Amino acid sequence: MQFLIIKKPRANFIETMTEKEAEIMSEHFVYLQEKLREGKLILAGPVTTGDFGLSVVETESEEEAIEIMKNDPAVLSGIMTPTIYPYRVSLMRGRDE
Repeated sequence: MQFLIIKKPRANFIETMTEKEAEIMSEHFVYLQEKLREGKLILAGPVTTGDFGLSVVETESEEEAIEIMKNDPAVLSGIMTPTIYPYRVSLMRGRDE
């Protein structure tokens, strides 16, 4: 499992987004929907402060998670800066100990 973080390019990004950036962010959303349908994406969304977005993906390898992250339209365009962290679930509601 991998924990992906993408950071916005500027503090007031949501308020100052250009038409082109809005278009790319729409493509980003569609891309994540595709990963959800493929069973790779577990969850995704922005923090409520708007400072960054996060995604949790489950892949066969860290390399596959890196490819998912690198091919995100928001990352490909250079709008968002990505960081990836290997992640292991220790506790989760509904999961036996």
